[in-house]
Formats: sequence, C-alpha cells, structure tokens
Amino acid sequence: MSMPCKAFSIISFFLAFVFFDCHVNARRVVGVQRHSIAPVKHHKPKFMPGPWNKGHATFYDGDSTSFGGACGYEDVVKQGYGIHTAAVSPALYKNCQGCGSCYEIKCSNNPQWCKHEQSLFVTATNQGPPSWPIELDNGWSDGQLEHFDIARPVFSQIAEYQAGIVPIEYRRVPCQKQGGIRFTINGNPHFNLVSVWNVAGAGDVISVQVKGDKKLKWTALTRNWGQKWQTDAMMVGESLTFRVKASDGRSSTSWHVVPKNWQFGQTFEGKNFK
Repeated sequence: MSMPCKAFSIISFFLAFVFFDCHVNARRVVGVQRHSIAPVKHHKPKFMPGPWNKGHATFYDGDSTSFGGACGYEDVVKQGYGIHTAAVSPALYKNCQGCGSCYEIKCSNNPQWCKHEQSLFVTATNQGPPSWPIELDNGWSDGQLEHFDIARPVFSQIAEYQAGIVPIEYRRVPCQKQGGIRFTINGNPHFNLVSVWNVAGAGDVISVQVKGDKKLKWTALTRNWGQKWQTDAMMVGESLTFRVKASDGRSSTSWHVVPKNWQFGQTFEGKNFK
C-alpha cells in the first residue's frame, strides 16, 4: 500500500527534526563533559641528591651567632642548623642565592689526613673569602671554584686539623628540617624585613611573595641580603600568606600563617617542602 506524499513529507520532517535535536543535545553533553574535566596538575619531583663534584675544604673559627653571617641567620643553633655549617666560596654562594643549600662532603685523595668513609653534612650559612693568601693558593681558591670553610668543631669529622686544606668530593643533598618554614618579621609599617629560615628540600630560596586577606594582593619581596627579604607594602593589620620558591622550581604556600594581630619581631611557622 503506497503512502500519501503529504504523510511521507510530514514523517520525513519529523525524523529530520529528531535527528537534528539529538545531534544538538549530543554536542551539548560533550561540551559539558569537556568543560567539567579538571586540569591536570603537574607536580614537580622532590629535590634529590646531585652528582659528585671535586673541590677543597678548610675550617674557620666562630660561634653560633657568627656562622650565619652573610646569609643573615642570627643564631644557627637556635634556628635549627646546628654547627654543621660552612661558609662557601662565591661560586656556591651565588650572591646570596646559595644560602640554605645542603651538602654532603667527603675528604678524598689525601691518605695522610683524610678520615675515609666519613661523610659530613653541612648547610651553607655564610660566604667564604674569594681567595687565600698566595702562599696557600694552589690555583683552586679563586672566586670561580668551589671550596668550603667548614665550622671548626665539625671539620675533624672528615680530616685532621693539621691538614689545613684538603681535597674533597661534595654533592648537593636534600635538607632535612624539623617543622615548617619560619618567617620572622621585623621593621616598621613602612619597611618590612622578613627572614626566611628552616627551609627543607633544596634549602635555598629564590623568591618570596606575600598576600594579605584584605587590600594586599600578591606582592613580590626583594632580597635585602642573605635570606632576608624586604617590601614597603602595607602588611600591618592583615592576615598574611607567604609563598616561597626554591631553586628546583618547587613552591610552598603557607596560607594565612600570620594572624591579623601580628607584631614586629614575631616568628611564624608555615608549610615546608616535603
């Protein structure tokens, strides 16, 4: 039985409408699914030990309040670094950026004075001199080469004091710290000086940012010296968040770690690198 042309046209129109409607709805569903997918977060890997390098080491005298000199650490013992510290040559100090870096050091190639199989772990908390007196300088101690002035009390763990200067092998290692990153705020309402210390992971700091809970937007601090960072932004009266970035590219954000009623001279504990 043949179908009237008018009825066939109506049915064809209806099927075409259904197909079009399904196609549009399908595109809407696909669109919803596409926009609902959360962006993939790329987490940077933890800081790992670096390759072994060759250098030299000696020792120097001081105490807990002087071993942190050029890096701005007021007291290396009270701030968790202990006396396992070293003043590093300009090649490692890197205009303050090397402050807080941790190293494993072994005395090498000197059977007379080295204590073999012994490793010493130190933190760079000071800057060593760019060169030694010429009679002690065998070409290795200019500002472009690597050497460590190790705190005298711990130098004897890897070599005899009588050696004076010894050849070493060293490498960067992750810093192991207790608790979170510390932020000590000094200054006045028009000049804020923030000391950043007890940093785990890479240990060093290449940038610091601060944000308030009211008017203060994300603001970059500039390095004053060592691990002391400054800004003239108005921080008083706001709950503060700090973001610290290390040389390995990882960042740690300490949200609202500072309460609104904070005072100059106080220290606050934030989130550390794992």
